[in-house]
Amino acid sequence: MAGFTLAHLSDPHLATELPAGAWPRLTLKQTLALSSWRRRRSRLHRMTALELLRDDVAKTDHCHVAVTGDLVNIADRAEFPPASDWLASLGSPDRVSVVSGNHDHTRRAPPGGGPALWEAFSRGDRGEGAPWLRVRDGIALVGLESGRPTPLGWAGGALGRRQIAEAAHLLRAAARRGLFRIVLIHHPPVPGPGGERKALRDRAGLRAMLAREGAELVLHGHHHITLHREIPGPHGPIAVIGVPSASALPERGDHHEPATWHLHSIEAEAGFWRLTTSSRRLDPRCGAFIDGERLGRRIARPGPAQ
Repeated sequence: MAGFTLAHLSDPHLATELPAGAWPRLTLKQTLALSSWRRRRSRLHRMTALELLRDDVAKTDHCHVAVTGDLVNIADRAEFPPASDWLASLGSPDRVSVVSGNHDHTRRAPPGGGPALWEAFSRGDRGEGAPWLRVRDGIALVGLESGRPTPLGWAGGALGRRQIAEAAHLLRAAARRGLFRIVLIHHPPVPGPGGERKALRDRAGLRAMLAREGAELVLHGHHHITLHREIPGPHGPIAVIGVPSASALPERGDHHEPATWHLHSIEAEAGFWRLTTSSRRLDPRCGAFIDGERLGRRIARPGPAQ
């Protein structure tokens, strides 16, 4: 396998001005989310940062782009067409893969609406919905949807037994083909800031499945911070890596991490894979993306099953 490069970004939270008549159609949950957006979140998530990030990704040599959710803010119908257009600006559906987040499901969407508008970016090679499988140049991308509608005030997520069981089959089949397996999910399978209120509720089930079936890498968003964790796998630890929000442009004194994206480079060598993760971070002082940390790891590479 020749080298493969994957650009990972998450939580763009695209700012969309709602039409004047939108208020009556909002649910209580959407109204609370909109109030939070206007009160504080709109000062952090800026289209300027998102446009700079998109341009930075575009000028970097990459094979594929992964977006791990929260494209919109309150899941009003006016937000989804601009989000779909923004996804198209990253690349064609065969070169961009997307899983949705909890903000994309603040309200249950009608058939064909909501995240369904970008389903060309979030379906597998056989047209299947989550969990889906896309294979690109020796890489298996497995997409999981953890952001489905949740109780009022709950920013957590869940996969459900069916999705976990079907993902196990996809990972097992990819292992038989000797592919490097990347799991894409919005909520991480490890605890993060916010406690249980923001956590993946069935992460124990997901982790148990990954411990049996394995994966080479798990990529996520949700917490708007850089996270490097590991969980047990059948042939060694599985790297779990998260990125901050793609649109974060903190003001002076704000503790939030600025917009960041990761470039993951994967190369096959004798008996192992070499994974190199390079960070690109927005420097608010100069208004440009600069190199951040660069981490490398060797990952055991079992041969394809006979």
